[in-house]
Amino acid sequence: MARRHRFDPAGPVTGVFFLVLAGLFLADGLSEERLLSATVLAPVVLIGLGLVGTVRVLTRSRRRDLR
Repeated sequence: MARRHRFDPAGPVTGVFFLVLAGLFLADGLSEERLLSATVLAPVVLIGLGLVGTVRVLTRSRRRDLR
C-alpha cells in the first residue's frame, strides 16, 4: 500500500514570497519613480525571510521521511 504524503505548505509559501519580491524589484527597475525606498524594503525583506523560515521550521516534520 502506497503511503500518502501530506501537503507541505513551506514550498508554496517560499515560492510566493520570492515571486512577490522579484515583482517588486522588477516594478521598481522598470518604473521612473522609486516604488519603495530602501528604508521600507529592507525590513520587509527581513520580516518576510523570518516568516518563511518560521513556516519551514514549523512544517519540518512533514518533509521528514522516516522509514
